[in-house]
Amino acid sequence: MKLTTINTLKSLERLDKRWIFLLVALAILIPLLLPLKVPMPVSQPTQDFYDHIEILPEGSLVLLSCDYDPGSKAELYPMTEAVLRHLFRKNLRVVMLSLWPAGPPMVELALKNVLAERGNDKTYGVDFVNLGFKEGREAVMVDMGRSIRAAFPQDYHGANIADLPLMDEVRNYASFALFVNLSVGYPGTKEYVQYAQSRFKLTMIAGAGAVSVPEYSAYLQSGQLSGMLMGIAGCAEYEQLLGEPALALTFMNAQSVGHIVIILLIVLGNVVYFLVRRGDRAVSGSR
Repeated sequence: MKLTTINTLKSLERLDKRWIFLLVALAILIPLLLPLKVPMPVSQPTQDFYDHIEILPEGSLVLLSCDYDPGSKAELYPMTEAVLRHLFRKNLRVVMLSLWPAGPPMVELALKNVLAERGNDKTYGVDFVNLGFKEGREAVMVDMGRSIRAAFPQDYHGANIADLPLMDEVRNYASFALFVNLSVGYPGTKEYVQYAQSRFKLTMIAGAGAVSVPEYSAYLQSGQLSGMLMGIAGCAEYEQLLGEPALALTFMNAQSVGHIVIILLIVLGNVVYFLVRRGDRAVSGSR
């Protein structure tokens, strides 16, 4: 190996790490600014989640509980927007709530964005309602099995439930064709399965943060959950099924490109290391 080649390789070994950080940053930033259209395989839990909404007749009632806070927004918020897009596209009527204090503002933000995309074609109190937050955790879940109107006498905005036409059709869990829970901890999917799904025989699907997937998978295998979005990857699969690429697919593309660049840099670093060592031995042997 020529001495000039060895010196070039050694200069790569001494490359300022800031250039590597910059390359990785660009690899992540560019897909965020210029979204790629990279197809990805769809897992069966995601397909089941999609199918259970897709098969519902127009006008069916769906209960959506968003049990997370801004700390989990990166994973759960894209799911909220994607689910609302699907429900509204199917002309399903939605009742939303949260058992986490910071959950309702996340719901309101998702509603604002999705409705703006649609030209605000849905009417509050007729097509959808946000019941807001109710303290009580498992007690609220059980109370909803008796009477949702009693558990939530007012909505998130302070309006009387009796003044919302949609709520005239709502009694308890039995009023809904489907229950969707987006959760990342307690209280959430696990407690709804234990205190509501099993007791009131709900058809239930869930969106879970990646950290909760191992725990919730047991309910998926038992059939207590009929479908599940597994972290941001599951949400990206769901957006692909919807044919509406949004936050999750953009995040996954950026993450994938970033991982590829890091792997290539690791491979390149190892190749340079071994070539330099072999070159040094060759130069030493020729003396």
